Amino acid sequence: MAERIIKLPDVGEGIAEAELVEWHVKIGDIIREDDLLAAVMTDKATVEIPSPVDGEVTWIGAEIGDTVAIGSALVKLKVAGAAGAEEPAAEPEAPKEAPKPASKPVAAAEAPAAKAEAPKTEAQKPAPTVEPPKAMTVPKPTRGVVQATAQDPAPRRAPGEKPLASPAVRLKAREAGIDLRQLSGTGPAGRILHEDLDAFLLRGPEAERAPGLSQKSAVTDIKVVGLRRKIAEKMALSKSRIPHITIVEEINVTPLEDLRATLNKKPAPERPKLTLLPFLMRAMVKAISEQPNLNALYDDDAGVIHQHAGIHIGIATQTPTGLMVPVVKHAEARDIWGCGIELNRITERARDGTATRDELTGSTITITSLGALGGIATTPVINHPEVAIVGVNKMMIRPVWDGTTFVPRKMMNLSSSFDHRVVDGWDAAVFVQRLKELLENPATLFIDV
Repeated sequence: MAERIIKLPDVGEGIAEAELVEWHVKIGDIIREDDLLAAVMTDKATVEIPSPVDGEVTWIGAEIGDTVAIGSALVKLKVAGAAGAEEPAAEPEAPKEAPKPASKPVAAAEAPAAKAEAPKTEAQKPAPTVEPPKAMTVPKPTRGVVQATAQDPAPRRAPGEKPLASPAVRLKAREAGIDLRQLSGTGPAGRILHEDLDAFLLRGPEAERAPGLSQKSAVTDIKVVGLRRKIAEKMALSKSRIPHITIVEEINVTPLEDLRATLNKKPAPERPKLTLLPFLMRAMVKAISEQPNLNALYDDDAGVIHQHAGIHIGIATQTPTGLMVPVVKHAEARDIWGCGIELNRITERARDGTATRDELTGSTITITSLGALGGIATTPVINHPEVAIVGVNKMMIRPVWDGTTFVPRKMMNLSSSFDHRVVDGWDAAVFVQRLKELLENPATLFIDV
């Protein structure tokens, strides 16, 4: 048998390291060629690492959440044949003591032959039955009381069992008109103490008797790794560096919804069913042509604004693993249906986990929408280092005054945030009003002027 070291391969151009987000194997697993070993993440793109050979996993080189450099030892496999190893078994990058933890639990649980090396405890005295911790036997006078263990010193009484309490506690309960069978004791063998009685008097009998109601003190620690850590870092960076200004504007989308319904009556492969977003994308393209400073990335370390001619619209997309932002590249060169086709394609790839790094990077301005779940107004967080984001809120039918009477209209608020270091409040308001004008008069979206 020989040892084969599997290193983290190059997972993309210019990537020097990646975060380990999932192990598909553990020490001792027998795997086949092309079985998945692990998954790593970089720039929100997840890459799965397959095994190039058959073998047995003898060592793994990182924990979930660790950052692993390209070329570092990731897994060691025991493979058949002396010629199976591509690299020497003694790899400097692999810690020599790493395989030991797998064997420690076995050694610790082995037969009493290792007793001489263990610390002195009462278990070493002639009591061979004391191996793993077992339930402590309750004295016979406590008939029917559930046995107490080291982890549960105060169990509840068995059903119908007479409550255990001192004469003073019984007297206090009689004077207060309390049936001790309603209480759960916290003393030895379930004995009811003065403290239990006092707590019952404070809570009242309803709280004690309510089925399924109990105090909970467990704390679950969840390590922030993978996409969730990327999102957390991105949001913290954006909010710590960018002074946001948010403008909320009400839009009458009744004409747009009527037009959309008409266009969707005869969908075709080259003309898919349209949502509101392709119309908004075209409106943003037109508004940006008048205010190109909003289609920019701000390098605040260098003090440089990179104003882009190409309009690459990021689409904030909820996926099973978390928020991702696939990008519709060159929206300025796409018509309504072109925007719709590309929008459907990249969001589907993001949701099923097949989006590439290129499809998830390069945005110059972003749209965020919660659809029917959206509130009346939101305060979108800018996708750093961009300088603007447009948020779509829930569409609702509201009464609108038309000059003579109130009429029902489909209304929707746009919530747009801007980097106030780069975009003045006046310029932000001009941009939002231009979006309003275009969306309320959707025929203008099809006119090139």
